[in-house]
Amino acid sequence: MILFTVHCSLFVSPAGALAQTSVTSSWQLGIGNTGILDTYLSQEKFSGLGLTLLTTTERQQTGSQWSTMLQHQLNATSAEDRAKTVNELQGDYSLFVGRYRQWQFQRLTLQAGAMAALNLGFIYNTSNSNNPAQGRVSLNIMPSGVATYQLPIKVRPWWLRYELELPLVGIMFSPNYGQSYYEIFSRGNYDHNIVPTTFVATPNLRHMLSIDYGVSRSTTLRLSYLGDYQQAKVNNLKSHIYHHRVMIGVVRNFTIINRP
Repeated sequence: MILFTVHCSLFVSPAGALAQTSVTSSWQLGIGNTGILDTYLSQEKFSGLGLTLLTTTERQQTGSQWSTMLQHQLNATSAEDRAKTVNELQGDYSLFVGRYRQWQFQRLTLQAGAMAALNLGFIYNTSNSNNPAQGRVSLNIMPSGVATYQLPIKVRPWWLRYELELPLVGIMFSPNYGQSYYEIFSRGNYDHNIVPTTFVATPNLRHMLSIDYGVSRSTTLRLSYLGDYQQAKVNNLKSHIYHHRVMIGVVRNFTIINRP
């Protein structure tokens, strides 16, 4: 998958007694394989090429050890079964909001905190006449960590960066085994369709390994691997969506002067 990241620099007024906020902003685009299983639609596994767009904005006030991160992730995949006779279309949007505490050790920067993750998505089976689609809605609280290491290269700055998120608790929507969407929404037959979840029922993992190359004081090029593995076993139904992406992008940094 290809990842595109952008970081911008903006100085509103001369630095003085006013508080300053450093901002890192990135746009990333990626391409790679997606593996899909949803037993509500089919017992078969599907695989295909997918695209991901990821944007990240991180803000940290000067003198503070705390930062706030906001991420938007959009995935789209066209997949087929192993016999190449049936197709599924998959798409989802995720919003991540995180808060981190930072520690600095010479070339190494560590950040630890938690993220709230909202996911909205769908899977559409082109061959099913009854229940052809499956909706996906979930909200998770995810412990999260980031490690950034500046490599000892003098010509140009290089960084290695690793991000990791693991869901702890949350809630998700799911039809029950054998239950149709007509029963849920037209007849109003609720059957444990809002399900509390833990890392046992939804053993998900999202991580990204990046290498950054500084081309100027404010601009960095980034090459990454993004792995986003979404799994669930609720209401006697199993599902997984495994995104593997090679990403390329640009990262830029800017400072905002906070006026009173």
